[in-house]
Amino acid sequence: MNKNYLRIVIFTIFLPIFLLTSCKENKNEKKYNIVFIMVDDLGYGDIGCYGSKINKTPNIDRLAENGILFTDYHTNGPMCSPTRASLMTGMYQYRFGKKFERAISGKTDYDDGLPQAVTTIAELLKKAGYVTGMFGKWHLGYHPPYLPSDQGFDEFVGLAAGDGDHFTHIDRWGRKDWWLNDKKKMETGYSTHLLTDHSIAFIKKHKNEPFFLYLPYLNIHFPWQGPNDPPHRVAGHDYTYDKWGIISDKNNVSPHIKAMVEAVDRGVGKIVKTLTELDLLENTLLIFTSDNGGYTHYANSHFNISSNGPLRGQKTEIWEGGHRVPFIAYWPGKIKGGVKSDAMIMTMDMFPTFANLVGVDIPKNLNLDGINVLPQIIEGKPLNERSLFWKIDDERAIRKGKWKLCMFGNNDAELYDLSVDIGETNDIAKENPQLVKQLMEEYYRWQQDVTAEY
Repeated sequence: MNKNYLRIVIFTIFLPIFLLTSCKENKNEKKYNIVFIMVDDLGYGDIGCYGSKINKTPNIDRLAENGILFTDYHTNGPMCSPTRASLMTGMYQYRFGKKFERAISGKTDYDDGLPQAVTTIAELLKKAGYVTGMFGKWHLGYHPPYLPSDQGFDEFVGLAAGDGDHFTHIDRWGRKDWWLNDKKKMETGYSTHLLTDHSIAFIKKHKNEPFFLYLPYLNIHFPWQGPNDPPHRVAGHDYTYDKWGIISDKNNVSPHIKAMVEAVDRGVGKIVKTLTELDLLENTLLIFTSDNGGYTHYANSHFNISSNGPLRGQKTEIWEGGHRVPFIAYWPGKIKGGVKSDAMIMTMDMFPTFANLVGVDIPKNLNLDGINVLPQIIEGKPLNERSLFWKIDDERAIRKGKWKLCMFGNNDAELYDLSVDIGETNDIAKENPQLVKQLMEEYYRWQQDVTAEY
């Protein structure tokens, strides 16, 4: 056979294979992994890098030391379900009905959940070729067809309800609540340890393909149980009025919280170690945050619980302590370490940010409220000024630049300049009536716009 002819034959056979392999490799290089870790009820001052002198969090602190720490990050709501709905959809949760102002009830909302018609970030990433896994607390529906496996997650292990015993996995109403995809499958073990182990198994299983890992820990939500505390709940009993766990000193819940925070920190350390050992760290954006502020006290029954640092208020309230929380972005080689940012961002911004990161187009019919903040996270580019809004029952708030207006009941208003008064201690509403009026009018225009659509 002629040598030139032989070369042509070989070239013809192997060129398509080379091009296919090359294109595949180039395509995979652009598909970065995403790990989103969200702790439940973690307050602004509950971890070391945000000022805690009580809780030891070396692994989380290392993320901040080698990543970017945000000082003005806010959850969409001061409670669990509102923030989770906005994370999944990129929209203000109020667009899905009044029930999303608060935690979805295991009684009145048991047969309801996040509308199936809405597109979740998991569904969008899955269409872009990502494998999607969620291990932890859902709280956007209590049973099929409202579970993560119905909303774009390939793999789901965890609880559907808003709280459960960290050992027995019994929810507030005495139901067994530990799922494997769309079936209940009870496991033995402490919730944080189980969720960490499942997340690590997911990473190892899918190390050779792009993945989105959503890890919403149940810690530090009540029952307040550290790894060495006793189990509390048993099936068949209603814990509505006994939901906090076995607390020896109700005036000082802090030791239980410390154990829970530090359990999360060890879990975060194991996740990072796994990514490092599998050589995935430089191809993975890792974010650590909370779903709302912490409880500093619970009614008149429990005290000295969590810490919101210098912030006023706590979970369920529209003061800063209810929704300003830790937010750390970590990505070796992409994010410059040891940086602090005062950019004002919100949970709903994660949807367009993740979509932009993986290069997937957002359907125009979604009309997202969130914005892409990746340029701020990666390059420190300033964000365009915008207003942010909160509502829970008759408490309402608008944030515009340094100004924050809080409204209660029949429009009783408080105005704060957060640039000099982060603790919201000096109400200057009476000195600025025109500004109060402008902010109030803007708030009500927004409220009219986000009236439930589903």
